[in-house]
Formats: sequence, C-alpha cells, structure tokens
Amino acid sequence: MRFFTAPMFAAACALTLAQPALAQLRVVAWNISNYGGGRTAQIHDSVYAVFEGRSMAPDAFLLQEFTSQSAVDQFVAALNSAPGSPGDWAAAPFVNGPDTDSAFAYRTSKVQLLATVVVAEGGVAPNHPRHIMRYDVRPVGYDSPDATIACYSTHMKSGTASTDLQRRLLEAQRIRADAAALPEGWSFMVGGDFNIQTSSQAAYQELIGAHSAGMGRFFDPISTPGSWNNNGAFRFVHTQDPVGAGGMDDRHDQILLSSSLIEPRGLAYIGTISQTTGLPVAYSTTTWNDPNHSYRSWGNDGTTFDQALAVAGNTMVGPVIAQALKDICAGAGHLPVFLDLRVPAEIDATEAIDFGVVEQFASASAILHVANAGDVALWTGGGVSDLHYSIESPAGFSAPEGPFVEPPGGGANAHTVTMDTSKPGHIAGAMLVYSDAPDEPVRVVMLSGFVKAPVSCPGDANGDGEVNFADINIVLSNYNGSGQGLPGDLDGDGDVDFADLNLVLANYGAFCGV
Repeated sequence: MRFFTAPMFAAACALTLAQPALAQLRVVAWNISNYGGGRTAQIHDSVYAVFEGRSMAPDAFLLQEFTSQSAVDQFVAALNSAPGSPGDWAAAPFVNGPDTDSAFAYRTSKVQLLATVVVAEGGVAPNHPRHIMRYDVRPVGYDSPDATIACYSTHMKSGTASTDLQRRLLEAQRIRADAAALPEGWSFMVGGDFNIQTSSQAAYQELIGAHSAGMGRFFDPISTPGSWNNNGAFRFVHTQDPVGAGGMDDRHDQILLSSSLIEPRGLAYIGTISQTTGLPVAYSTTTWNDPNHSYRSWGNDGTTFDQALAVAGNTMVGPVIAQALKDICAGAGHLPVFLDLRVPAEIDATEAIDFGVVEQFASASAILHVANAGDVALWTGGGVSDLHYSIESPAGFSAPEGPFVEPPGGGANAHTVTMDTSKPGHIAGAMLVYSDAPDEPVRVVMLSGFVKAPVSCPGDANGDGEVNFADINIVLSNYNGSGQGLPGDLDGDGDVDFADLNLVLANYGAFCGV
C-alpha cells in the first residue's frame, strides 16, 4: 500500500507542465483497423517519424483489431525495423477469439510483462463480441505491487440499438468487476475503442461511476465528459474517422485510469491535477497542444472537424505522419491516443550511523543523507516522481520529522541527527524513513553510540578519585582488548593498550576526590 500522511498529501501541489511532456512511460491505445500484417512503412512513420521534435515513440501499445499471431509478429517486426526505433519491441502471446482481437506490444527495456489474462471470453449475443484482455505489467526496475498496472484492452460493440448498448454495458461491468478484484496496491487502466458516443451512456457510467464503494473505478485523465459525437467542442479529442466519409467527429478511442494513477505522486499520469477537486483539469477546447496534459489524440490538430484528417498543414504531426495515420486505416479507421506516466521514486539513504564514543553532556551529531534513486538514465528526470518521505527517530536520538520531498536526478537531502548524551552507556536504535518508494516504503537506519562518563582525573580507571594499583590492574586485565566503553580504555580510542597504562603510571598517586 502506498504510504501517505495528511501533511504529505497536502504538500503535493498541482503538477504544472510548461510544455508537452516527453515520453517517460508512454502508453498508446490504437485500433489499427483490421490488421492482418503489412503496412510496414505506415507503421514506421506513424510511430517513429518526427515533426518539430514530436514523435509518438511509445513504450507500450494496447491494440485492437488484430487477426492473428502472425499479424502481431509483423507489427512487432515493423516497430523494430523502423528508423529511430530502439529495436527492443516484443509482444504478449496473441489470444485468438471470435472476432478481431486485442494485442499488446511493449519495449522490453522499459516494461516487464507479468501475465496475459483473458478476463472474459467473447461470443454471440447477448455476450460481448470479443475477448476482454488484461495485460499485467511493471516498469523495468520495480518489484512492488504498487508499481504494477493491470492494462485492459477493449473493443466494445458498435451501434446504437438497445442490444448494442446492453452488450457494451456487459463488457464494462466485467472490466470493472475484474478491476475491483485486483491485488491490493495495483493500479489499472483501460484503453481501446469504446464505440461510446456520450459519457452518459450506461457502459461509460459503469466504468467511471462512484458505485460499489468506488472499487474498480476508472477516471478520465482529461476530465472531458459530454456528448462527443458530431460535437465541434470536442474536436481536439476526436479519434474517428481520419479517412471515412463522416470525418473526425467521435471520441471512440480513450484511455481511462485508476484513481492511483491520477494522484500527484508515485506511479502517476503526467498532467495537471486540480488542487480543489483532486482530479485532472479538463482538456483544452482551443488547442491540441494543451500544456496541462500529456494525453494526445495523435495526429488530430483540431482543424478537420467533420472532415478527413488534415495532411498538408497539420500542425501536430506534419504531412508525413498524418498521411501514414490515414493510410494505415482499412477503409475506415481510428487515430491512436496516448498518455505519459511517471514511474515511482526509489530511495537511497544512509544505512547506519555510528556516533562513536562521546563524553557525557557533550554534543553529538551526524548527517543522514536521503536521495531519490529513480533511474533518470532510463526514464529521464521528468519521468521519475519526486520522493516524499518522513523520519521517525528512536529513543535517545532525534532528527527533523518532515515531511520532505526530494526530486530525482542527483544530490540528496542532508538531515542532522543528534544523540542524547545525558546518560552514560551504550545507546542504539532503529531510525525509520517512511517513503512512497514502492519497493522500499520503510528504510531502516541503525544508530549507535557510547556515552562515556567523565573520570575524576586522568588515569583513574575505576572512578574512585585515586590513581593507584587498582587502576593498573583494570588496564592490565583488559590489555589488548578493544571495543567501545571497555574498562581500562582511558583515552577512549577503542583499545586498551600501552597508552592507557602510561596514563595511569604518569598520574600514579594522584588524588582527585570523588
């Protein structure tokens, strides 16, 4: 379970994006339109061509309308052979169902595939038409349940008849029920072709509604409800149809997220979260280039509402990518949608602090270093969440409690830890650093020290106020011994040796009183 305290949550301010986010963990949902293989050049340009510094360049695909394992293999081969591709693409095993089916492709250097799950089998009415698929993944480098995402791929029944609406509702119910039963700590998302024209439809409300105590509930990361069909107010988020007669007039393709993915920390959507509602702010109605969101309908610059996708002058992707997105459609089609996620912070901190031997009532302090060890080489600084943490000190020691925040990418917070020296003797304890690093939510820092009571005078090993044979005997009895606080270690260097004996002999016969 993620670690939060009320002060830490209040300290999490809204995320403000100064510019469109780069792909950190970029997930794409794409109904690629009856794909049986081929279209290699179009895949190359759609995914890896660059326009004004922008490229789709994702890390994972939730795909719809694939016909076979061969089609999946050809798609992966096209991704790996594209100019600019890192060449590390793989795919989940294809599960053949009663219609065209879902597929999942991912970069092995960024994503771990844990499992491929058939949530429910598709079939004839009144069942939903296609398999409901779930792909369980984690970002590379993480092992915790709190870094796990269940990714649902959906291609719901099209049409407006009552039977169509009912079949979409059934699929939504099964997705939500499965999400509600996921292991504790998991996040989840659903992406694909919903074939839903308005957010008031029962299927959509099933996914995003607050019923069932909120279990399995999804959220729209761009907070854009409404009647999307043939409504120019939503022209920047429409995905269908870039080539067909109807033109760009529907938001059929979406990605929805669990509440855990829209919290402003940990594994999280890169977008602005309202401090008032705790939800993402709404997507712009005046520009595709919304600085508050990493979410995009790739290729849609909003200039061709009710028309085929613009190629010449397309301000989002330019003519090469726009043409490829159109050419990849089979008669009618969809644009891909994507969003970016930050991966969680990781913690690195001092593991042990030894204060050594300290005179009673003297000051004793040391530095505890806490750093965000998220892998910025793999995810970039903008792709790793800040580390949020607090400190709990054991008896005998103290440190500032926090909460504290440490960004990724170098450096560390330095905290002064002090030891209580009012009483002589050994002192030890475990300091606990609580954080939202999912793989290590509690870092244990072992603290130790020895408080040495002042002697009456130099050479007085037994503290009786006289330096005499009894003191020589203590030194000789422990001669060559080592360890903090060992009787006879008069100079406090951790060893009983000639220096201690010499201290007794040099002061032999002295009387200091007690």
